[in-house]
Amino acid sequence: MFYVGICVFLITVVNAQKIVLKSGDLSKIKGEKFFNIKYDYSGMTVGKYKTEEEYVNDKVQNYNKSDAGRGDKWKESWVSDRESRFQVKFEELLNKYTEGAKVFVGTENKDAKYTMVLHTTFTEPGFNVYVTKKPAMIHAELLIVETANPDNVIATIITKNNPGTSMGNNDYDTGERIQEAYAKCGKELGKWLIKQVWKK
Repeated sequence: MFYVGICVFLITVVNAQKIVLKSGDLSKIKGEKFFNIKYDYSGMTVGKYKTEEEYVNDKVQNYNKSDAGRGDKWKESWVSDRESRFQVKFEELLNKYTEGAKVFVGTENKDAKYTMVLHTTFTEPGFNVYVTKKPAMIHAELLIVETANPDNVIATIITKNNPGTSMGNNDYDTGERIQEAYAKCGKELGKWLIKQVWKK
């Protein structure tokens, strides 16, 4: 019964996942093959908390109460995981699905005409407490801007309900779950962009 419940929950999450073009004109990037990328976490909410700061402060305080120093170490990982894990996974999966069209996205493309800015607006860290679990999830918006003039936004794409879970033992690690949410986000955005831009 528990297994069925988990399956139903995951199916609901997958069905709710969506990507939409909020504004702009994607035809302008059709001839481009290289894109720079940047990441923005400003204004991000986390779980039930109104702000990321509230969430982080609460976690640090609770962890340090039970194990001195644990909260401070967790806080370091909360930030460092972005560059070392989340962004790496996002780019890896995004490029996996765009490389067929010879389109490449990465921080090494600083001279590209356009820059993609992945702005994470919401993160659900999820949990795994042995007998029950909840996947991580992120909502984000992908802004495509002119590299030389970032205020010139070519298009804004909204992606919601990107779930993150792992079948291995590392699912107990918050960073692992969130990393998989970024992988899912990259995969689905890559597929969507190919369909909307480079296969037309």
